[in-house]
Amino acid sequence: MDDERHDIVGFLRQHAPFRELDESTLGRIGAAIDVRYCKAGTRIVEFGQDAQFWHIVRSGVVEIYRRDGTLYNRLTEGGYFGEFGLLHRKKVRFPAVAQEDTLLYLLPEPVFTELFEGNEGFADQVEIEDRTRLHKAVSRQQAGNSLLSATVGSLVEREPVAVPAHTSALEAARCMTEAGVSSLLLINEAADGDDEGAEQLAGILTDRDLRTRLLAQGLPLETPVADIATTEVVRIEHHRQVFEAMLLMLRHKVHHLPVTRGPRTLGVLALSDIIRFESNNSLFVVGRIGRAQSVDELEALVPEVHASFVGMLGEDASARVTGQAMSAIGRAFKQRMLELAEQTLGAPPVPYCFLALGSMARQEQGVVTDQDNALVLDNRFESAVHDAYFEALARFVCEGLARCGYSLCTGDVMATNPRWRQPLRVWQGYFRDWIEKPTAEGLLHSNIFFDLDGVHGRTDWADSLRRDIARLARQHPRFLASMARNALLRTPPLGFFKGFVLETDGRQSAGINLKRRGTAPLSDLIRVHALSVGSQALNSFERLDEVIRAGILPPGRGPDLHDALEFLCFVRFRTQAEDLKAGQPPGNTVDPERLSEFERKSLRDAFLVLGQAQDYLKFRHQSVR
Repeated sequence: MDDERHDIVGFLRQHAPFRELDESTLGRIGAAIDVRYCKAGTRIVEFGQDAQFWHIVRSGVVEIYRRDGTLYNRLTEGGYFGEFGLLHRKKVRFPAVAQEDTLLYLLPEPVFTELFEGNEGFADQVEIEDRTRLHKAVSRQQAGNSLLSATVGSLVEREPVAVPAHTSALEAARCMTEAGVSSLLLINEAADGDDEGAEQLAGILTDRDLRTRLLAQGLPLETPVADIATTEVVRIEHHRQVFEAMLLMLRHKVHHLPVTRGPRTLGVLALSDIIRFESNNSLFVVGRIGRAQSVDELEALVPEVHASFVGMLGEDASARVTGQAMSAIGRAFKQRMLELAEQTLGAPPVPYCFLALGSMARQEQGVVTDQDNALVLDNRFESAVHDAYFEALARFVCEGLARCGYSLCTGDVMATNPRWRQPLRVWQGYFRDWIEKPTAEGLLHSNIFFDLDGVHGRTDWADSLRRDIARLARQHPRFLASMARNALLRTPPLGFFKGFVLETDGRQSAGINLKRRGTAPLSDLIRVHALSVGSQALNSFERLDEVIRAGILPPGRGPDLHDALEFLCFVRFRTQAEDLKAGQPPGNTVDPERLSEFERKSLRDAFLVLGQAQDYLKFRHQSVR
């Protein structure tokens, strides 16, 4: 037995992260290790089972897989796995299979945890490997969520079924029945069947179109499908993630998406395909919001929204997925509230666009949020003639949203405020003045209103305003410098020796407000960089992608910012979910002592990235006054 332990210690001494450990510690590890032999093909650990050991490969080959079955890593002699499960809820996160006959050393969880928490050098080696600790925390958390890792192209199982646009409804129905599909693509008659592409689509016909636009209307079966099909086709590229397809369906209220690769249509993704892929996904509460017949019914759905949020975090959905899902839910509330308002008040006297602002527009909303919104009105708007209607509409919507958990804005940035209920030309003047003549008040408004998205009505007006903002901001470096200075006002909560600086929020014990001191200043500085490169993106992650492509950041800073934002948002959202599960009002403050050692170090890393990014932002705009 002594010879075996001596052999184990000798092996460990040759490999990281054991090389720097003293002989006494190596001896304790060697004495605690169990040895396991696995034949080729043996499943070593399964996802979700209790994590009891840290595994070290003595010989052989082990393959690590993601939850969706794709290969994550391949390990040989000296490799190790299982640390993330031991550090995160003590559950196995990645299944492992012996690819060849394999000999493993198994270190029990209590010994690993003691070593990890008591030896910083060992912990850093385990966490960092060839990547940063922060990136490892983010990438592994994302890898466990199949909605984030899977692409829509992987769900397409067959070529699209298409017919010419002049085909009769009867022929189309027979074609759908024979092919066993719930939708057909319509192609222009001039299109060559071998070269049909996304740009040649004339429309899409679904089972629902046949029911509601043909049979329910009493139209003859000879009606051309072009007369009853949807002609404005929403599409998605094959490399986009499944969660993006789901959000696109929810946003446009469609159940079928043509999947394209460049000019070609690969197939059609149906909502049922996504349901089969991720049957427990909680975004389907949006469907119930759309069917609600009153504000009372919408209010009754609030517990389901909270359950959806808690469920997503419980399934390790990434912060990006969670933020986009909760924004889709918030958007659905706004849209349904506006539909109910129009049913009550009648048709609007002039066209309008209802704007979502802030985190909802950026698709980064959590469960703790107030409502920032505004109304853009047609330029024919006359206050004396039309404003009574729009004031009533704004009051109906804002008060209804407050009942549904979206608290009234304390700064009165809502459509109920006449200042934020104006014709398009006035809004264009607002943005022009704020950019060309920056003032303290104008900069405050810019931080709020530059994140805008149309949710109902003439949403193209919102697109036009974003184009104006992107064009004007890039032309005025003085404005960008002022925005940069504003983005530096909220600093990360790190002291002189890089320890956490705690604060009280008047409601909880001392902690860190992850929104005020983390996600908000990160979003602010990303917005400044995005404006400087002329980006029209809304989501902070998408803005950052465009900033990285523009090449204005030092090497490696862009990915670091991405990881910092993802991790800060995730910890913030998870804290809110834990508050909800405990029956407490959710907030933005986290006590670092409630986090694992791994997470505390990752949180510190994220704040260090934020601090460095703020230093660079200051450097980049310091010459402009």
